[in-house]
Amino acid sequence: MTDAATVADLRRRLAGKSGDGALLAALFAALDAARQAGTPEEAVARSNFGEALRRQGRLAEAEAHHRKALAWLPGFGGNHFNWGVTLQALGRPAEAASAYGEAARLMPRFAPASCNQGVLLRELGRLDEAEAALRRAMALDPMLVPARLALAALHRDRGDLDRAIAGFRASLCLRPDLAEGQANLALSLKERGQRGGSADDAASSIAGFERALRIGLPDPGGVLAQLVQQRRHLCRWDGLEALSAELVGLVREGRTRQVHPWIFLGEGAGPELERACAERYAAWKTRGIAPAFPNRTSRGAKLRIGYLSADFHEHATAVLIAELVERHDRGRFEIVGCSYAPDDGGTLRRRLEAGFDRFLDLSAMTDEVAAQAIHRAGIDILVDLKGHTQGARPGIAARRPAPVQAQWLGYPGTSGSPAIDYVIADPVVAPADHQRFYSERIVHLPDSYQPNDRQRAIGPVPSRADCGLPADGVVFCAFNAPYKIGPELFGRWCRILQRIPGSVLWLLDGPEEVAVNLRRAAADRGIAPERLIFAPRLPGPAHLARHRLADLFLDSSPVGAHTTASDALWAGLPVLTVPGRSFAGRVAASLLRAVGLPDLAVPDWDAYEATAQRLAEMPTTLAALKRRLEEARGTAPLFDTDRFARSIEAAYLGMWDIHAAGGPPRGFTVPLQGVPPQG
Repeated sequence: MTDAATVADLRRRLAGKSGDGALLAALFAALDAARQAGTPEEAVARSNFGEALRRQGRLAEAEAHHRKALAWLPGFGGNHFNWGVTLQALGRPAEAASAYGEAARLMPRFAPASCNQGVLLRELGRLDEAEAALRRAMALDPMLVPARLALAALHRDRGDLDRAIAGFRASLCLRPDLAEGQANLALSLKERGQRGGSADDAASSIAGFERALRIGLPDPGGVLAQLVQQRRHLCRWDGLEALSAELVGLVREGRTRQVHPWIFLGEGAGPELERACAERYAAWKTRGIAPAFPNRTSRGAKLRIGYLSADFHEHATAVLIAELVERHDRGRFEIVGCSYAPDDGGTLRRRLEAGFDRFLDLSAMTDEVAAQAIHRAGIDILVDLKGHTQGARPGIAARRPAPVQAQWLGYPGTSGSPAIDYVIADPVVAPADHQRFYSERIVHLPDSYQPNDRQRAIGPVPSRADCGLPADGVVFCAFNAPYKIGPELFGRWCRILQRIPGSVLWLLDGPEEVAVNLRRAAADRGIAPERLIFAPRLPGPAHLARHRLADLFLDSSPVGAHTTASDALWAGLPVLTVPGRSFAGRVAASLLRAVGLPDLAVPDWDAYEATAQRLAEMPTTLAALKRRLEEARGTAPLFDTDRFARSIEAAYLGMWDIHAAGGPPRGFTVPLQGVPPQG
């Protein structure tokens, strides 16, 4: 047996026995023999020895041996493939993809090389290259399930859910016991259901997540979180408490990195665990990414602010920020839109593009190339408007393309990312004594952290009959998404209905199953199902107008109303809330403070029920609250976009001054700003 063959034999025996010192010692001996032979077999021996070290977790040593093997025998594809495996384990996907690509070139009939290359190119966002590599792998080996799975996931990345679902189903025909395939199929069905798919999609997604968990996953947290969230979306509360407790336990014990922080906010586990969840998830999503650009403390005459988002279209974030973009002080600031979502062709997109001084379309770029574009644009402060919301690309900010980076508006909590210096908040959503729950430094704006657009039109007010509401009786409005409604909160709403005869609960329409489940839950609590009325989704002006038919908006918990609450207040509908423990449950209280109705943020849930009953029984008091809101449209800080612009600009200047002075990020409070006259 040759020295290289000896090494290969020992490597096979070593697999799964990382603690076997005798075998590793034998590999050393074989490597010494190959080295003394002074032949290319040393290259093979080194590569095999490197793989053995990788199995032992000694990745840096493994890579060193792979490099020496490549120096001896650069034309052997196996050396490149093994190097790629180690680079992938080191969290260096771009280098690993290149290594696999070279292996595929040198071994054109070896399908796993093209497959692994395609998997990593997809992770890097290089979707066209990834598809070509994966199709090469499948042409060589049509039964190669990892290539099929990756190609299906690529279709999902592009938004082609039908092809993704077909691809995952084909993979599962070959490997029905593959938990990863079951989970990905379930996730695609969930997303298609949320985009108007059939009711069967939602039910099938739950079954798929459950199958994946039964089969078993190395880290079950991400799939369990998706299962919990989908059950919340459908108001399927049976067994939910146990699933939620299991999810919280995984995070508390540090046994998962894959729980999506946005989903975890819905568990009400508190800000300490929410930070732990966000930090682990951010580290997992950005593993192997390091700051890629030199720091600087100089800037031009105008401070250049970059707003980074995928939501510059008909989306809540865009609705809130549109007028702010237009009202920034152009004498002191240059405002740049950094968008990584495709153009939807809508009027809000056109308005935003016109409002920014420059608009960078990053949608077709990888994270690396997008970060380079932001750096070349000379952005001084990059403001991430996504955080951990749907479609976020944390790999862009993780490369630190701007000297100062902050997160604001999109995500109600900490990013958990060391690449983000500041979170822009206010004293209600993130009190100073909550600093320990944030990886960023907190910057407090003087009013609310949330801007508003005074140009939002309110359409003609329909009749109650047009909306299926009773002509008389109190209408309690709760237009939050169904996933924000839990059994305890719903029980309180039903008790309020019991105390106010003839009242109804007006909810926003969702999946078909939601109405069925909530009406059944109402009947179980002694409420006639017809007292729950579901409103169809309507365009902005019509949606705002129908708020004026309601008497009181009831907030939810642990995730409360955000843009939904500002919609209600702008339309003149009072909002009743209980400030929660975390940012996500404190937004309505912040908005009420900024609109001049702080008393509607009550201290606890018993007071919430009592206040709802009291207001419902006092129509003159409710009418007075509505008059105050009508007056507030022209005077309250919540709707004063110029005042807000001056405040957040002061925040940006404060962040930059700290940076330019060479200090680390530190929290501060922005004092109330004077508003110059507008010409």
